[in-house]
Amino acid sequence: NGGLNYAYTFVADTTGAIDARAVRRHFARAAATYDGAAVLQREVGRRMAERLDVVKLAPGAILDAGCGTGDAQAGLALRYPAARRVALDIALPMLGMAQAKAGQRRSALARVFSTFTGGPGGSEADFVCGDVAALPFAGGSFDLAWSNLMLQWASDLPTALQELGRVLRPGGLVTFSTFGPDTLRELRAAFGGIDRHVHVSRFIDMHDIGDMLVGAGFGDPVMDMELFTLTYADAPAMLRDLKAIGATNATKARPRALMGRARWERALA
Repeated sequence: NGGLNYAYTFVADTTGAIDARAVRRHFARAAATYDGAAVLQREVGRRMAERLDVVKLAPGAILDAGCGTGDAQAGLALRYPAARRVALDIALPMLGMAQAKAGQRRSALARVFSTFTGGPGGSEADFVCGDVAALPFAGGSFDLAWSNLMLQWASDLPTALQELGRVLRPGGLVTFSTFGPDTLRELRAAFGGIDRHVHVSRFIDMHDIGDMLVGAGFGDPVMDMELFTLTYADAPAMLRDLKAIGATNATKARPRALMGRARWERALA
């Protein structure tokens, strides 16, 4: 539009009243399109991985909570080759994509290792479909819990944090990223006032998350915030990206009927 761009801001830091069934449905639908649009998720995951460089930890077991299509698996396997890895996601089709990618990596590794050693190489992960607010694992099962941009979709964040703490062994570490209250503020403003429905999730401030971590029994929580601004040619392009990664409105107060052309045009304006 005459060279005019629209910028949409994301803050890597949740909202109450999330419908877990809607979350599962949205991400199941997005499994095939997720990788093509998950630019921000990959960048945040890369920065999370860099921070593990300063952590003295040799985990025997790792939980990837909210693994999506399994982007973190290769890096975790390379960093901690002796660790048992479990990848968990609420959407079964996402797990299917993660398993397929893991199989491709194993095939490539097997070819390399067979060339040099005459035998197979690489370690396999276990894939589990489940909800972070009710983890299907015994207490003290993991030394490291990793979660990249998933906790904003938890239907009960305090319970999810308690569950992560429950499945960690003493001295274990949870490292996660999630979105903060300034996330999608432009979109929230655009939809504000067009009706009485909630169109954009409310994200929890990192200080409140820190208090939840303390309440869940974690020691020495360290919180940090980074600002990411993604720029699009127009608003529909940004909305298409959100749909492609499954990040559509999953609040319980979301509208259940079509918005209508007039309100949609007002929001775009």
